[in-house]
Amino acid sequence: MENGSIIHIDYDLYNVDDDTLIETTREEVAKEADQFDENRKYTPLITVIGDGRLIAGFEAHLTEADADTDYEFDIAPEDGYGERDPNAVETMGQDVLARSVRDPDSLAIGGPVEINGKQGILRMVRAGRARIDFNHPLAGRTLRYNYRIVKVVEDRAEKVSTLLETNTGLDGFEVTFDGDDVTITLPESVGYNQNWAFTKFSLIRTLRDHVGVQTIVFREVHEARQVDEAPEVSEEE
Repeated sequence: MENGSIIHIDYDLYNVDDDTLIETTREEVAKEADQFDENRKYTPLITVIGDGRLIAGFEAHLTEADADTDYEFDIAPEDGYGERDPNAVETMGQDVLARSVRDPDSLAIGGPVEINGKQGILRMVRAGRARIDFNHPLAGRTLRYNYRIVKVVEDRAEKVSTLLETNTGLDGFEVTFDGDDVTITLPESVGYNQNWAFTKFSLIRTLRDHVGVQTIVFREVHEARQVDEAPEVSEEE
Protein backbone atom coordinates (compact mmCIF):
# COMPACT_ATOMS: atom_id res chain seq x y z
CA MET A 1 0.00 0.00 0.00
CA GLU A 2 1.21 3.50 -0.83
CA ASN A 3 1.36 6.29 1.73
CA GLY A 4 -1.91 8.20 1.69
CA SER A 5 -4.02 5.17 0.75
CA ILE A 6 -7.35 5.07 2.60
CA ILE A 7 -8.14 1.50 3.57
CA HIS A 8 -10.58 -0.65 5.54
CA ILE A 9 -8.90 -3.33 7.68
CA ASP A 10 -10.34 -6.32 9.51
CA TYR A 11 -7.93 -7.40 12.24
CA ASP A 12 -7.46 -9.39 15.43
CA LEU A 13 -4.86 -8.35 18.00
CA TYR A 14 -3.40 -10.90 20.44
CA ASN A 15 -0.97 -10.88 23.35
CA VAL A 16 1.73 -13.32 22.25
CA ASP A 17 2.71 -14.20 25.83
CA ASP A 18 -0.58 -15.92 26.64
CA ASP A 19 -2.36 -15.91 23.25
CA THR A 20 -5.27 -13.87 24.64
CA LEU A 21 -7.37 -11.71 22.33
CA ILE A 22 -6.92 -8.00 23.06
CA GLU A 23 -9.24 -6.55 20.42
CA THR A 24 -10.89 -7.42 17.13
CA THR A 25 -13.03 -5.87 14.42
CA ARG A 26 -14.69 -9.22 13.67
CA GLU A 27 -17.81 -10.31 15.50
CA GLU A 28 -17.22 -14.03 14.99
CA VAL A 29 -13.72 -13.80 16.50
CA ALA A 30 -15.04 -11.93 19.55
CA LYS A 31 -17.67 -14.62 20.06
CA GLU A 32 -15.14 -17.45 19.74
CA ALA A 33 -12.97 -15.77 22.40
CA ASP A 34 -16.01 -15.19 24.64
CA GLN A 35 -15.43 -11.44 24.40
CA PHE A 36 -18.46 -10.43 22.35
CA ASP A 37 -19.88 -7.03 23.33
CA GLU A 38 -23.46 -6.54 22.17
CA ASN A 39 -23.17 -2.79 22.77
CA ARG A 40 -20.53 -2.24 20.09
CA LYS A 41 -20.60 -2.54 16.33
CA TYR A 42 -17.96 -4.75 14.75
CA THR A 43 -16.78 -3.03 11.58
CA PRO A 44 -13.41 -2.76 9.80
CA LEU A 45 -10.93 -0.14 10.95
CA ILE A 46 -10.59 2.76 8.52
CA THR A 47 -7.16 4.36 8.37
CA VAL A 48 -4.80 6.31 6.13
CA ILE A 49 -1.45 4.67 5.41
CA GLY A 50 1.36 6.79 6.81
CA ASP A 51 -0.66 9.26 8.88
CA GLY A 52 0.88 7.96 12.12
CA ARG A 53 -2.30 6.83 13.86
CA LEU A 54 -1.21 3.21 14.09
CA ILE A 55 1.75 1.80 15.99
CA ALA A 56 5.00 1.81 14.02
CA GLY A 57 5.18 -1.96 13.50
CA PHE A 58 1.69 -2.13 12.03
CA GLU A 59 2.25 0.93 9.80
CA ALA A 60 5.45 -0.60 8.43
CA HIS A 61 3.76 -3.92 7.64
CA LEU A 62 0.84 -2.21 5.88
CA THR A 63 3.17 -0.44 3.45
CA GLU A 64 4.18 -3.87 2.10
CA ALA A 65 0.69 -5.40 2.16
CA ASP A 66 -1.78 -6.13 -0.65
CA ALA A 67 -5.56 -5.97 -0.53
CA ASP A 68 -7.61 -9.15 -0.02
CA THR A 69 -4.68 -11.05 1.47
CA ASP A 70 -4.51 -12.55 4.98
CA TYR A 71 -1.47 -11.69 7.11
CA GLU A 72 -0.20 -12.80 10.52
CA PHE A 73 2.89 -11.27 12.14
CA ASP A 74 4.37 -10.30 15.51
CA ILE A 75 5.38 -6.85 16.74
CA ALA A 76 8.11 -6.46 19.36
CA PRO A 77 7.52 -3.90 22.16
CA GLU A 78 9.92 -1.36 20.63
CA ASP A 79 7.77 -1.27 17.48
CA GLY A 80 4.52 -1.36 19.46
CA TYR A 81 3.78 0.50 22.66
CA GLY A 82 7.35 0.55 23.96
CA GLU A 83 9.06 -1.16 26.86
CA ARG A 84 7.69 -0.72 30.36
CA ASP A 85 9.21 2.27 32.18
CA PRO A 86 9.53 1.74 35.95
CA ASN A 87 9.69 5.51 36.39
CA ALA A 88 6.14 5.75 35.01
CA VAL A 89 4.81 3.99 38.14
CA GLU A 90 4.05 6.56 40.83
CA THR A 91 3.11 6.21 44.50
CA MET A 92 1.08 8.87 46.27
CA GLY A 93 -1.04 9.33 49.34
CA GLN A 94 -4.56 7.97 49.09
CA ASP A 95 -5.91 11.38 50.12
CA VAL A 96 -3.90 13.04 47.33
CA LEU A 97 -5.34 10.55 44.84
CA ALA A 98 -8.88 11.26 46.01
CA ARG A 99 -8.36 15.01 45.53
CA SER A 100 -6.81 14.52 42.08
CA VAL A 101 -9.68 12.66 40.39
CA ARG A 102 -13.17 13.80 39.49
CA ASP A 103 -15.04 10.97 41.20
CA PRO A 104 -13.14 9.21 44.03
CA ASP A 105 -16.04 6.77 44.48
CA SER A 106 -15.38 5.36 40.99
CA LEU A 107 -11.83 4.28 41.82
CA ALA A 108 -11.17 0.54 41.61
CA ILE A 109 -8.06 -1.64 41.57
CA GLY A 110 -7.19 -2.31 37.94
CA GLY A 111 -9.41 0.55 36.80
CA PRO A 112 -8.45 3.67 34.81
CA VAL A 113 -7.29 6.86 36.51
CA GLU A 114 -6.72 10.30 34.99
CA ILE A 115 -4.48 12.71 36.91
CA ASN A 116 -3.33 16.02 35.45
CA GLY A 117 -4.21 14.84 31.96
CA LYS A 118 -2.25 11.58 32.27
CA GLN A 119 -4.01 8.24 31.88
CA GLY A 120 -3.02 5.44 34.23
CA ILE A 121 -4.16 2.27 35.97
CA LEU A 122 -4.72 2.04 39.74
CA ARG A 123 -2.61 -0.92 40.78
CA MET A 124 -2.64 -0.82 44.58
CA VAL A 125 -4.18 0.93 47.58
CA ARG A 126 -2.73 -0.04 50.95
CA ALA A 127 -2.01 1.66 54.28
CA GLY A 128 -3.05 5.06 52.97
CA ARG A 129 -0.86 4.81 49.86
CA ALA A 130 -1.85 4.34 46.21
CA ARG A 131 0.22 3.14 43.26
CA ILE A 132 -0.61 4.37 39.74
CA ASP A 133 0.90 2.82 36.62
CA PHE A 134 1.11 5.39 33.81
CA ASN A 135 2.63 2.97 31.31
CA HIS A 136 0.45 2.14 28.32
CA PRO A 137 -1.50 -1.06 29.16
CA LEU A 138 0.25 -2.84 26.26
CA ALA A 139 3.75 -1.56 27.03
CA GLY A 140 6.34 -4.36 27.17
CA ARG A 141 4.12 -6.83 25.33
CA THR A 142 4.86 -8.62 22.07
CA LEU A 143 1.74 -8.33 19.93
CA ARG A 144 0.37 -10.52 17.15
CA TYR A 145 -1.82 -9.13 14.39
CA ASN A 146 -4.02 -11.17 12.08
CA TYR A 147 -5.40 -8.82 9.44
CA ARG A 148 -6.79 -8.37 5.96
CA ILE A 149 -7.25 -5.19 3.92
CA VAL A 150 -10.86 -5.63 2.83
CA LYS A 151 -11.22 -2.39 0.87
CA VAL A 152 -9.10 0.34 -0.69
CA VAL A 153 -11.04 3.57 -1.23
CA GLU A 154 -10.47 4.67 -4.84
CA ASP A 155 -13.34 7.07 -5.62
CA ARG A 156 -12.35 10.67 -4.92
CA ALA A 157 -15.67 11.77 -3.43
CA GLU A 158 -15.74 8.65 -1.26
CA LYS A 159 -12.23 9.48 -0.02
CA VAL A 160 -13.46 12.90 1.10
CA SER A 161 -16.60 11.58 2.81
CA THR A 162 -14.60 8.79 4.49
CA LEU A 163 -12.06 11.25 5.89
CA LEU A 164 -14.88 13.51 7.07
CA GLU A 165 -16.71 10.70 8.83
CA THR A 166 -13.64 9.17 10.50
CA ASN A 167 -12.38 12.55 11.73
CA THR A 168 -15.73 13.82 13.07
CA GLY A 169 -17.70 10.70 13.99
CA LEU A 170 -20.60 12.12 11.94
CA ASP A 171 -22.20 11.06 8.67
CA GLY A 172 -24.51 12.65 6.12
CA PHE A 173 -21.89 14.78 4.31
CA GLU A 174 -22.62 15.51 0.63
CA VAL A 175 -19.52 15.90 -1.56
CA THR A 176 -19.36 17.41 -5.08
CA PHE A 177 -16.28 18.14 -7.19
CA ASP A 178 -15.61 20.82 -9.78
CA GLY A 179 -12.19 19.88 -11.10
CA ASP A 180 -9.92 19.89 -8.05
CA ASP A 181 -12.29 22.12 -6.06
CA VAL A 182 -14.70 20.47 -3.67
CA THR A 183 -17.94 21.60 -2.03
CA ILE A 184 -18.99 19.81 1.14
CA THR A 185 -22.57 20.19 2.33
CA LEU A 186 -22.59 19.66 6.08
CA PRO A 187 -25.22 17.68 7.98
CA GLU A 188 -27.20 19.78 10.45
CA SER A 189 -25.69 17.79 13.32
CA VAL A 190 -22.41 19.66 12.78
CA GLY A 191 -24.08 22.69 14.33
CA TYR A 192 -24.20 20.84 17.65
CA ASN A 193 -20.51 19.83 17.53
CA GLN A 194 -18.55 22.20 19.78
CA ASN A 195 -15.25 21.01 18.30
CA TRP A 196 -16.21 21.69 14.69
CA ALA A 197 -14.29 24.99 14.35
CA PHE A 198 -11.03 23.29 15.33
CA THR A 199 -11.79 20.08 13.42
CA LYS A 200 -12.53 22.02 10.22
CA PHE A 201 -9.02 23.45 9.90
CA SER A 202 -7.47 20.05 10.60
CA LEU A 203 -9.70 18.55 7.90
CA ILE A 204 -8.59 21.14 5.34
CA ARG A 205 -4.99 20.01 5.76
CA THR A 206 -5.99 16.33 5.70
CA LEU A 207 -8.04 16.68 2.50
CA ARG A 208 -5.25 18.53 0.71
CA ASP A 209 -2.60 16.04 1.84
CA HIS A 210 -4.54 12.86 1.03
CA VAL A 211 -6.97 13.80 -1.75
CA GLY A 212 -5.13 16.68 -3.48
CA VAL A 213 -8.09 19.08 -3.45
CA GLN A 214 -7.63 22.81 -4.00
CA THR A 215 -10.46 25.14 -2.97
CA ILE A 216 -12.65 23.68 -0.23
CA VAL A 217 -16.12 25.10 0.40
CA PHE A 218 -18.05 24.03 3.50
CA ARG A 219 -21.75 24.62 2.85
CA GLU A 220 -24.36 24.86 5.60
CA VAL A 221 -28.04 24.40 4.78
CA HIS A 222 -30.72 25.22 7.32
CA GLU A 223 -34.11 24.38 5.91
CA ALA A 224 -37.22 26.02 7.30
CA ARG A 225 -39.10 23.70 9.57
CA GLN A 226 -42.73 23.07 8.74
CA VAL A 227 -45.13 23.85 11.56
CA ASP A 228 -48.24 21.71 11.51
CA GLU A 229 -51.40 23.77 11.61
CA ALA A 230 -53.62 23.10 14.56
CA PRO A 231 -56.78 21.24 13.56
CA GLU A 232 -59.96 23.27 13.47
CA VAL A 233 -62.24 22.72 16.41
CA SER A 234 -65.93 22.83 15.65
CA GLU A 235 -68.22 24.53 18.10
CA GLU A 236 -70.87 22.38 19.61
CA GLU A 237 -74.37 23.67 19.18
